[in-house]
Amino acid sequence: MFCTSMADVAGEFGVPYYIFFTSAASDLGFISHIQQLHDESGFDVAEFEGNELAVPSWARPIPRWAFPPNIVNKEWLQLLYRIARVFRRARGILVNTVRELESCAVDSLSFTKVHPVGPILNLKAGAAAAAGGGGVPEEEAIEWLDRQPESSVVFLCFGSMGAFREEQVLEIANGLEASGLRFLWVLRRPGPEGTRAGPTDYQDVREVLPKGFVDRTAGVGRVMGWAPQTIILAHKAVGGFVSHCGWNSTLESLWFGVPMATWPMYAEQKLNAFLLVHELEIATEIKIDYRNGEIVTAEEVERGVRRLMERDCSREERLKKFSDCIKKALMDGGSSSASIAEFIEGCKSSGGM
Repeated sequence: MFCTSMADVAGEFGVPYYIFFTSAASDLGFISHIQQLHDESGFDVAEFEGNELAVPSWARPIPRWAFPPNIVNKEWLQLLYRIARVFRRARGILVNTVRELESCAVDSLSFTKVHPVGPILNLKAGAAAAAGGGGVPEEEAIEWLDRQPESSVVFLCFGSMGAFREEQVLEIANGLEASGLRFLWVLRRPGPEGTRAGPTDYQDVREVLPKGFVDRTAGVGRVMGWAPQTIILAHKAVGGFVSHCGWNSTLESLWFGVPMATWPMYAEQKLNAFLLVHELEIATEIKIDYRNGEIVTAEEVERGVRRLMERDCSREERLKKFSDCIKKALMDGGSSSASIAEFIEGCKSSGGM
C-alpha cells in the first residue's frame, strides 16, 4: 500500500495494477475521503477544527481525536494524498478485511473495485526469539498459562513498535497489581529518544518495574519480552487482550474470540479503536484517545482491565458473531473466498495476469 511508485512501472508496460491494502477498509475510506475533499474543495484535514467529520465509509462521524496523529505533518499529509490518488487509478484494491465485518466501508468504496480478501493472518507463527534475561522465557510463559483457569488471564501486548518509558511502566505495573487479576505482560525497552530505532528486550525487567513487583505478583502474573502473540491469544487461559489496535492484532484477537481493551498508540490505531468500541461495540478501552507522551494512570489501568474481564453478554455475543464470520469468510463459498476468486477471474479476463 506504500509501494505506489510501482504503479508507474505498470504504466510503462501498459498493464493494470492492483493495490494490497493491509489495514481496515474503513481506514481506506478515511484516506480516500480526505484526499477527495482536498482535491475538490481545498479541504485541509490538518487544520480541521471541528469536533467530528462525517466520512461515507463510517456509520458514525469520526471524532477529531481519532484522526491519525501524523496528519498534522504537512509533508506526510501530501504523501498520503499522492498515495490515495494512486489508489483511485488502480484496477482494484485487495483489502485485508471481511465484508461482514466492515460492510458499510466496503459498500461505500466505489472509486474502484474493492476485494475484501481477509483475514490474512500467520496463525502458525512460532517463536523467533526468547525473552531477555529478566523476562520470563516463552516456554515458561506457556507452561504458566497451562496452569491458569480458563479465560482468567489479561494479556498485554502493544505490537512490534509498542514500548513505554519508565514512568508509564510504573503506572501499568501498579494498576495491574491493584487489580488483583492474573496477567501476562509483554514489556519491551523503547528505542533511544530522538531515533527511529524499534523496541528491544530488557536484560532484566526488574530495572524498570516497582521494587518487589515481580516477587509480589509471582502468584498471579508474568512479565516477558518478545512474545508469539497468536500462540498466546489461542490459549484457553487468556480472557482479555490489552492491545494497541494494530489491524493484524485486531484480526488475530477476533479470530480467537478474545475480548479487547483498546490502547492505540500511533498511525491509524485510534481509527481502529473507534471502530471496535463505538461502531462494532466489541471492545472496551484503557485509553482510546491516548496521545503520545501522555501518562495513563494506575487507576485508569486498573479500571480498564477490570472492565475488560467483567462479563458482558451482549458484547460477548457480538464478538462471537464476528469471530465466526471471519472464519467462515475463508471457507469455500465464504465471502472472502468468493472475492479472491472474483479477483482472479477479473485478472484473467482483462489480461492482467
